[in-house]
Amino acid sequence: MTYLAKRPTDFFRDFDRSMEEFFGTDRLQTRIPNVDIKENENSYVIEAELPGLTEKDVEVKVENRNLFISTVKEEKKEEKKDTYLIRERSSYSFSRNFILPEDADADSITGTFKNGVLSLEISKKPEKKPKSIKIKAA
Repeated sequence: MTYLAKRPTDFFRDFDRSMEEFFGTDRLQTRIPNVDIKENENSYVIEAELPGLTEKDVEVKVENRNLFISTVKEEKKEEKKDTYLIRERSSYSFSRNFILPEDADADSITGTFKNGVLSLEISKKPEKKPKSIKIKAA
């Protein structure tokens, strides 16, 4: 590709624009991870794909019946060679919110992280069976 600029500033402005289009305009990347939700007889299981993250990068919170999964990960890279210095920073973040079903026991949530997959198991509350009330003659 040959580029002839009328002014040097045109070249740099167009170069910056093409780099932004190629690499993205924002160094803070927000991605929504893929999530699978399963239900079995005794629990619900949420599995979130979080490649490149560790259990230390992920935060899981429960507030009322809301389950929050989130992260903010910052990476810094610095490279010095000869007479130039390259310093790059990038960030990755996401946040997911799930409303737990009425029968979910928020106090029993357990989590594991393996091979970039976060698994959360949420036990179901025991079913409340109808209570029989004995009626006495007066």
